[in-house]
Amino acid sequence: MAHIASIPVYKALGASPLPHADDQSAEVVIVGGGPVGLTLALDLAQKGRQVVVLSKLDFIPAGSKAICFAKRSLDIMDRLGVSKQMIEKGVVWNVGKVFHADLEEPLYQFDMLPVKGQKNPGFINLQQYYVEEYLIDALAEYPNVDLRCGHEVTGLAQNEDHAALTVSAAGAQYSIKGNWVVACDGSKSPLRQMLGLDFEGRIFEDNFLIADVKFTEERPSERWFWFDPPFNGAGSALLHKQPDDVWRLDFQLGWDIDREACIKPENVEPYVRGMIGDDVEFSEEWYSVYTFQCRRMRHFVHDRVIFAGDSAHLVSPFGARGCNGGIADADNLAWKLDLALRGEAGQSLIDSYNYEAIVTADENILNSTRSTDFMTPKSKVSQAFRDAVLELASKHAFARPFVNSGRLSTPVSYPRSMLNTLDQDHWDGGVAPGSPALDAALDDDWLLDLLGDEFVLMTNGGDARLDGARPVDLTSYQAADVAVERYGLPPGGAYLFRPDQYVAGRWHAPTNAKLEQALAAAKGNADHAVH
Repeated sequence: MAHIASIPVYKALGASPLPHADDQSAEVVIVGGGPVGLTLALDLAQKGRQVVVLSKLDFIPAGSKAICFAKRSLDIMDRLGVSKQMIEKGVVWNVGKVFHADLEEPLYQFDMLPVKGQKNPGFINLQQYYVEEYLIDALAEYPNVDLRCGHEVTGLAQNEDHAALTVSAAGAQYSIKGNWVVACDGSKSPLRQMLGLDFEGRIFEDNFLIADVKFTEERPSERWFWFDPPFNGAGSALLHKQPDDVWRLDFQLGWDIDREACIKPENVEPYVRGMIGDDVEFSEEWYSVYTFQCRRMRHFVHDRVIFAGDSAHLVSPFGARGCNGGIADADNLAWKLDLALRGEAGQSLIDSYNYEAIVTADENILNSTRSTDFMTPKSKVSQAFRDAVLELASKHAFARPFVNSGRLSTPVSYPRSMLNTLDQDHWDGGVAPGSPALDAALDDDWLLDLLGDEFVLMTNGGDARLDGARPVDLTSYQAADVAVERYGLPPGGAYLFRPDQYVAGRWHAPTNAKLEQALAAAKGNADHAVH
């Protein structure tokens, strides 16, 4: 494991001992101790499932990884009880600005929280190692989760009702069976390789320098992006503020470069100085060069092994869609595994993860690909288009939305999911089936807090009830007008929410039969859906 020795350490965890003989099986075995695997483990832990997490690392790695966590991820982390720590430590921001050449004023500006009056902000910047630390601390409260650090999976065998893993730890080997095994083991996923699977998609011929540097200076908590700045003749640049006076700087380098030379401090300093100025003292936190990809596996579910996060899909970092997309995978999968293990759902519900997670991955890949093509044009035609857009945007407002510096992560909807009950009524506004819930204040509560992680029937008065779904009646709250308006919910109307807070169905005039059929459909029995 020489490659592990080169990874910088944020916090040592210590190697876990070999398990006892009676700890050779679990309902869910998660391979990978990054934010996606840990989020999934915490979600399943809170549902009472027996989980083992296998991480080949016995420490939380430092270095340059994810830093941007979108509102949807914060909503998920809020449900899991760790968002407060993240927001308190993180740098909160909602505004992004795009600059061109040597112009001092931005040619385009956007707001990542256009709908105000919600509990969580549009974005925070926070180093990934803090998020992992908070998740690990939260997992320590659950005896039904066994986090095994320094345990590396070296073999995999599939069976009809389980998967068996061979694990190397403490100079020995052991086997463990899982009703389900979830591969959250990263872009170079050993489990993917063990199954002989690969990615499909594009590798972009460009390189970017990440320079995480530390300096003390008051600057706005905003995302700043430059096209063709005078301090980087190769292309674009990006600036993000992080906690602890750390700043993420990105510089486009081009394709034919000497990667080793590019991260030498004497070669990085001119880029940093060009962006922050000659009079600002800074120190190196982390320098690296990356080439990005927009690729995914063809399928994410392979019998008893399920792939999530970077093991299943990769996107360029512009748009903050990598880790946020992986957290969305965990959120989508946890409740489905829970119902399957309870015997309340079958394979079709697990297959719906394959469909919905691929929809999410394809949406993220599409946006990342468009951003990358705009930022790094590879033909005379695309270069001319980009230059024309930037020129027009400096003078005309209509062109500014076409400036693509990375369409930032937003939640993905599944309008064609088999779990939806489609509308028979005409809705003026509201949230359509297959879309995530929109937060709103309800007296001293927030709507997303009230939804929790169960099936919920939200009504605007009336007598609709549904066994198996917890009732939330908006007429019980004095300050319900905003929620009623945001959902376009007429008197007596109803919404059915899934445990991941996605809308499963909605009705102007719900009946018991419609609601029961919709609940069955939301658990994967598509034959009962009302279309």
